[in-house]
Amino acid sequence: MKKLFSTLLILLLPLISLVAQSNAEPVIVSIWDDPYLLFYTSVGFMFAVILLVLTVAVYMLKVLNIMVKKAQMERAAQEGREFKQEPSLWEKIWQGANKFVPVEKEATILLDHNYDGIRELDNHLPPWWTYLFIGTVIWGVIYFFAYHVTDSLPLSIGEYDNEVALANDQIQKRKAAAPGIQIDESNVLATTDAADLKDGKSTFTSICASCHRADGGGDIGPNLTDDYWKNGGSMTDIYKVVKNGVTGTNMVAWGGTMSPEKMRNVSSYLLTLIGTNPVNAKKPEGVLFKAEPVAPKSDSVKIQAGL
Repeated sequence: MKKLFSTLLILLLPLISLVAQSNAEPVIVSIWDDPYLLFYTSVGFMFAVILLVLTVAVYMLKVLNIMVKKAQMERAAQEGREFKQEPSLWEKIWQGANKFVPVEKEATILLDHNYDGIRELDNHLPPWWTYLFIGTVIWGVIYFFAYHVTDSLPLSIGEYDNEVALANDQIQKRKAAAPGIQIDESNVLATTDAADLKDGKSTFTSICASCHRADGGGDIGPNLTDDYWKNGGSMTDIYKVVKNGVTGTNMVAWGGTMSPEKMRNVSSYLLTLIGTNPVNAKKPEGVLFKAEPVAPKSDSVKIQAGL
């Protein structure tokens, strides 16, 4: 056994040395330049050796059992008694877990039922099945008292609420540690930053286009490319609609699932669709709203534009 462990340790040395090496990953030109080739080869060789050792061990154990059995038979013959092989440890465990009735004793559990010569045995459930059933009953009682009577442990909905509360607490801590721009209806400004508008377009395409079409021409929802608006066309009005939704329509509130920055970005992108005149656009709905020209400010501008 010591020799086996020593052999395995020697085989693991290349693997340990590879793990201890630097994490740098050079460019691989071919499979022979792969820095992990030695690692893969060593692991494969190690598994092959382990499999070989296990195979030899099983074979040697079987040979040893045959030799022991032969020696016991010879001893029984010399002593003039009948040889009876003792059950192995596994056989004893298996027998104890199932409580099989020997074939020569089946008459003791034979019932009076007879179906065309077929007799029925009164076999009981194996002990392992009975113990498993009793264990599940005991666990069910413990679970009932722990979760429903004493409230010592939370139910699934309680675990969910705890995780949500923990996540919200972490969010608040991060916001407090790194406060960003606080955006709401009172100070929202339309951004002209290319990255923000790209993010707004992505949000519009993945969420809003299903009702307003990808070009904003309107489908279930109204046309967003003209100067007529149902709920006001200023940047503030657009932001409010995105955040709070519109009661009685398919426009749901996104304030609970979308960050203020994303709502600003998608609202700003929507303003860029005004006047694009897409093909087969929906007819104007709502009240005419014309934007008031304002001077742009650096990277953002408060647009009083139609929505």
